[in-house]
Amino acid sequence: MSNVLKIAIDGNEANITNRVGSNVYAFEILANLYNLVKNKSVEVTVLLANEPIKDLPTANKKWSYKVIKPTKLWTQWALPIHLFLYADQYDVFFTPGHYAPRFSRVPYVSSVMDLAYINFPDQFKKRDYLQLLNWTKYSVQRAKKVVAISEFTKQDIIKHYKKKESDIVVAYPAIYPQTTKIAPVHKQKVLSKFNINQPYFLYVGTIQPRKNLINLIEAFEKLSRQLPLGKRKNIKEIKLVIAGKIGWLADDIVSRAKNSPFKNQIILTGFISDFEKKVLLDNCVSLVLTGLYEGFGIPPLEAISHQIVPVVSNTSSLPEVVGKAGILVNPQDSSDIARGLKEVLNLTTREKLNYKKAGEIQLSKFDWKNSAREILKTLEKVGAHE
Repeated sequence: MSNVLKIAIDGNEANITNRVGSNVYAFEILANLYNLVKNKSVEVTVLLANEPIKDLPTANKKWSYKVIKPTKLWTQWALPIHLFLYADQYDVFFTPGHYAPRFSRVPYVSSVMDLAYINFPDQFKKRDYLQLLNWTKYSVQRAKKVVAISEFTKQDIIKHYKKKESDIVVAYPAIYPQTTKIAPVHKQKVLSKFNINQPYFLYVGTIQPRKNLINLIEAFEKLSRQLPLGKRKNIKEIKLVIAGKIGWLADDIVSRAKNSPFKNQIILTGFISDFEKKVLLDNCVSLVLTGLYEGFGIPPLEAISHQIVPVVSNTSSLPEVVGKAGILVNPQDSSDIARGLKEVLNLTTREKLNYKKAGEIQLSKFDWKNSAREILKTLEKVGAHE
């Protein structure tokens, strides 16, 4: 190996125009790695199935793109053949997605977002489930190191794949805090579009069973029956805004919302733009994420950046994400979810200030540059055969 560390990266997760979830993670890690390698003896080759889109980092002497074919079954066919034929050109390979090549002469580092498919197999299409189950298994087991997006995911990998704790590093997702003010006229346009004219709780995400939305709707109904309540007797009616596209197996959730005795107070927005999400976050009483399983939770972190106190499940990664800046509830108990909703409604000015201070501390723990730095350090160790 030369004094220059030569890294290959699977860039396909990032090479998408409309990014969500793992696409955002891959893009931000690439963008921050790009800045970190400028002053290091490192050369990066980003491997792609298609030409790089415009907002990927600009190619230079240290950062290049290579399109390899065929596109179909790229991870299983084109990628491993390329790594086999050109193994002497790379010291280490990294994939920010779940899947590594089935065989590789180049030592590699793979990533895992979550293991929801193991914990909730019935909530995945059979083909997707089998692919996730089998491809992730060999990717993790053959990896020199694995990147997890939370301590919770790390422990899940240890539990299900028997990977050594020392072989798993945590590199958190992050957000860019909201800094620009939204003009009142634009804000009102969004609220009017969704017929929001009262205080509201907000859920943001795909509508699917794992998000536990039926229990949330039931909790909302219990709270609504108590209004007006406690210190907030000025709130006589409140809404529940469920914002996001309808996913697989969502029929029961949609039906429950449309047949609720409080159906006029439950709003299903469908897919929303990033700008609409910012407006909805900026004006909600609380962001609610009471899912059964989360590898991480970006919406609560976004809520904290908007100085909103989130109500989240006391399970999986969510206590790790919100720390002392959110209210924890038992997602299996709709009465306890209702208790959390009521608690956030009744917060005093002093209590809100305490949550705000806790939020500032919590936000500082999640930084894209720090996560990219952790990954680069891991790649340097694997590339040097340490």
